[in-house]
Amino acid sequence: MRVERNDQRRHLIIMTRIPEAGRVKTRLVPTLGPDGAAAVHAALLDRTLRMVENHVGQSGVSVEVRFTGGTPEAAASLQTESLLKWREQQGIDLGDRMHVAMTTALKEEATAVIVIGTDCPDLSPDILNRAWSLLDRHDLVLGPAEDGGYYLIGMKQSDRRMFTGIDWGTEHVLRQTQHRGRELKKLMALLPILGDVDEAENLILCRRFGSDFANCLPQQCPGLLSIVIPALNEAGQLEHTIDAIQKQTSCEIIIADGGSTDGTVELAKQLRCRVVSANRGRGRQMNAGAALARGEHLLFLHADTRLPINFREEIHQTLNSGAIAGAFRLQVDDSGAALRCVEWGTNLRARFLQLPYGDQGLFLRSQDFYAIGGYRNWSLMEDVDLCRRLKRTGRICLTKSPAVTSGRRWKRLGVLRNTLLNQICMAMYFAGVSPERIAKFYKARSRSKRQPTD
Repeated sequence: MRVERNDQRRHLIIMTRIPEAGRVKTRLVPTLGPDGAAAVHAALLDRTLRMVENHVGQSGVSVEVRFTGGTPEAAASLQTESLLKWREQQGIDLGDRMHVAMTTALKEEATAVIVIGTDCPDLSPDILNRAWSLLDRHDLVLGPAEDGGYYLIGMKQSDRRMFTGIDWGTEHVLRQTQHRGRELKKLMALLPILGDVDEAENLILCRRFGSDFANCLPQQCPGLLSIVIPALNEAGQLEHTIDAIQKQTSCEIIIADGGSTDGTVELAKQLRCRVVSANRGRGRQMNAGAALARGEHLLFLHADTRLPINFREEIHQTLNSGAIAGAFRLQVDDSGAALRCVEWGTNLRARFLQLPYGDQGLFLRSQDFYAIGGYRNWSLMEDVDLCRRLKRTGRICLTKSPAVTSGRRWKRLGVLRNTLLNQICMAMYFAGVSPERIAKFYKARSRSKRQPTD
């Protein structure tokens, strides 16, 4: 979709901060450090500027960058050889600064104004063109972000009330803005939902655009296998799991820690693993670990699951057979006919429905994982969702050798009860119940015996 060329009445505003260590992307600092977080911000800013200059070439809209922070020298260095006008932000909070920027543009004879940030690597000229088209027929256009905010807002009339009473920086921003729009009787339109990069798990979005982030994120190392282990208070399990892996060459082990307090982090470092600090939740932790992986292949492994001795050969053979991904057969390290039935049923489901459990050690090529967008940032059902998306592009195969997983979950709840709980959660997922509600249901039922969770 294209808009009319040389339409200077349409004005695009980019809101950003000048890259400055310790002052930008502060939620990435625990994972990347101040300099690394600033480098990611700089890469996102550069990508946005290049995308917008491409959009200007297509559409002829007028553009300006509204910046804050940094030194005058740093700001000046970003403006060289740029087609864009640079102005310093004015106002108290983010809402006030956006209102001032839009009001100024409208006073300068713009008839429609769109404001974007620089945190969304998937924002494209096509989406901007769609936003302009929607703004022709609506009073308010919003680009929803996955974290509950928005990456774009467009209006034809300035209204300070649209930016007041909003809890900026929270997951309530989009909902509150829509509520305000309805109060003011504005005709609204929504663009596609996109992810933005604020937390460690969001870095997975950047790995699809490798060259754009070559200076701040790892580059792929051919032949290397990255094993990502999400952990939360797993000191009692970790050493046994890692021992077999470290006997293999060309492997890196990444512990994606969700805030352990039992010495897991210290133990992982002693075992020469790389530790990545991540927000709690298996999907978030695995995405954070994978975002910083260097491997040509990725293996996601639970901390209480032990791989077979020949796991490298099994991975190689499975992926070379044409499969998009693979997993190991399930084996539980406890006796009893009931657990043998669990193994049989799980492996049958994984083989014929191509829906292995997360504790079977899912593996795939890193480029395929990044292309599909990684895991959803969920605490539960993230493995089922990923497998369903992978199945659309290829087969998910089981290896001949099993991975041995701890029977602690079955011991704690009982085989029948644990199996029933898993099946109920699966049924809820396929019935369309939100992952948040499923996770709350599972947590409440799995804690009913007042025992610690996995």
